[in-house]
Amino acid sequence: MTSNLSCSNDLLPPELLAWLNTEGSLTASLEAKAGQPLRVERHFEGYRLLSLAQKKQLGIQGAALSRPQLAWVREVYLYGNDELPWVQAQSLFPLSSLQGSARRLQQLKSTPIGYVLFKRSRTLPNRRFIKHTADGWQRQTLYDWYGRPLLISETFLPEFCEKQLDIKINDYQIKTIE
Repeated sequence: MTSNLSCSNDLLPPELLAWLNTEGSLTASLEAKAGQPLRVERHFEGYRLLSLAQKKQLGIQGAALSRPQLAWVREVYLYGNDELPWVQAQSLFPLSSLQGSARRLQQLKSTPIGYVLFKRSRTLPNRRFIKHTADGWQRQTLYDWYGRPLLISETFLPEFCEKQLDIKINDYQIKTIE
């Protein structure tokens, strides 16, 4: 695994670093923290064109970068033992990755993706990038799942950081200078 922090380490809450770098199933780790299965609320599920940045993250190169490419996109909120979501997640499955048994990734409904990806293996080959977004700290992981690239972005929301990790999120806000 490769981690690339796009922000300074001194801005990253140390309590959150272990969660951002969790190997294996984040689903399993969150369920252990919650003491119960996660609840998945789907926000969007369907086809979308990949952006140039997403194509590059997926390892698409050359002339293919300038061609439109569709992906199956799944956007969800993950709830632990709280009324507010802990994690906002987006999964990108390029159509070329949805061959054979991988087609089941389009049928997840309210099943956490970790149940499928980590069914046979505790870890998967991946590259990870960590950054701060307007919604919170995010890890973007490019998985190699049976030779198929899948890009999963998981944003740890303030509710999780404050209530579950006891992080005072305002102490770690990235401020822009105007």
